Amino acid sequence: MTASTEQPAPANPELKWFVLKVQTNREKSIREALQRRINRDGMESSFGQIVIATEKVMETKSGKKRVIERKLYPGYLFIQMILNDETWYLVRDTSGVGDFTGAGGVPTPMEDDEINRLIRQEEAVNEPAKIKIPLSRGDLVKIKEGTFENFEGSVDAIDEDSGKISVLIEIFGRSTPVELEYWQVEKP
Repeated sequence: MTASTEQPAPANPELKWFVLKVQTNREKSIREALQRRINRDGMESSFGQIVIATEKVMETKSGKKRVIERKLYPGYLFIQMILNDETWYLVRDTSGVGDFTGAGGVPTPMEDDEINRLIRQEEAVNEPAKIKIPLSRGDLVKIKEGTFENFEGSVDAIDEDSGKISVLIEIFGRSTPVELEYWQVEKP
């Protein structure tokens, strides 16, 4: 998982992490608008990071593999700030921001262990991208390419790291596992 941030986190112990509900698919522009307002109003000391939690996923379309960045929490931003009336109004008056998450309308800061888990995952950027495979174990599939073209079987195992799946097909009256690239099959 990676994070999209605009500035490094200051070492201010008063800064707490909050979760903002924002308009879906506008997370990046809202983060940039917040950053501009913070800089314009000279409130950099009251704010830390503004994070969009993402992960890299391998996707194959038309037989071509590519790495895409997928949002883990669409419609949410994580913001590090000192909560007071001035900072609260700055955030709430930014176009596209819905509200802070919390009980009874009161913004509730995230627990340190929650945000540390999130940040630790963000630092694991060097992990190979996982391949997004739109199949589940037990799904019936038809092989559309290769030696076993037009055979039907059921998905036995999925390896998202390599993009391979194991399909059980019937050969000579026996169920036999066949290893295939996931894009070589389709649901009938």
